[in-house]
Amino acid sequence: MGVFVFLPLVLPLTALPIARLAEQHLHPRIATRLLSALACVLAVCSTLCLGLLVVVGTAQLPGNPLPDGWSDPEVREAVPYDEVAGKVAIVALSAVAVGCATAAGRHRRVRRRAHHALAGLPDGELAVLTDTAPYAYALPGSGPLPGSGPGAGARGRIVVSTAMLACLGTQEREALIAHEHAHLHGQHHRFLLAVRLAARANPLLRPLRSAVAYTTERWADEEAARVTGERTVVARAIGKAALVSRGTPTPTLAGFAAPGPGPVPRRVAALLGPAPSAVSWPPVFTAVGLAAWTAAAGTLGSALSSANAAVTLLLVLKAATPL
Repeated sequence: MGVFVFLPLVLPLTALPIARLAEQHLHPRIATRLLSALACVLAVCSTLCLGLLVVVGTAQLPGNPLPDGWSDPEVREAVPYDEVAGKVAIVALSAVAVGCATAAGRHRRVRRRAHHALAGLPDGELAVLTDTAPYAYALPGSGPLPGSGPGAGARGRIVVSTAMLACLGTQEREALIAHEHAHLHGQHHRFLLAVRLAARANPLLRPLRSAVAYTTERWADEEAARVTGERTVVARAIGKAALVSRGTPTPTLAGFAAPGPGPVPRRVAALLGPAPSAVSWPPVFTAVGLAAWTAAAGTLGSALSSANAAVTLLLVLKAATPL
């Protein structure tokens, strides 16, 4: 395997430039899909290589259930610094497993609690909760729950508090509903959860997680502007909601506006400007084009390196295992 087994652990660095430039220069729908795909592939490759290192490291531990031949010098020679790398990989992969399980479990618990809170409310995409705290978010479907109508939970719902509605005018409420409908229709929670798990698998991917959290909101902003035909109304609604909102239950649920400055001023400024171009891939000889090709090359290199390492180790282990 040689150094190829370590490359996927650091090649996510090639995606850092596109994480910021995609927010600024690509259509948010394209940016969301591109960054999510890059994050998932890079995370899978780095996790696979950690697993390969764990095989070599675990085979050296006394009392392990692996074949004795897997601890032969020929196997260890396939990995540089096999003793240190193997032991570190065991700890790292354990941390990845715990982190991903925790994030996925939290996401599932929050969704279930939110759906149970809506049980008994009238059917429909819009669910209005009587609450003095202003918030609005898109709740993905999870199947019918006790007390709900047929298929009420399967569609997903837009959850809005009465306090949030009271803060907005009639047109601004329409913008809010269109924004959250775009989150549901675009399945934005899947992108958010995917990049969240990817960032748990490799911390170098955290900038992509932050970028996708922003681009999904921008995607919904642009859809709301298209549906309502009023970019300034959507911008005004976001600004008002950001001043009073407490945010969403979890970052893996897409909301209308988060509290504090954050990306809200950038979203408002984007809506006050012209609609973004829907070009599917940026020109090569631009900053965003070069960043996109760099990230693509890094992702391809990560995939090839992990595949090379996996095949090499498989052949070495097969040769070391007695029939």
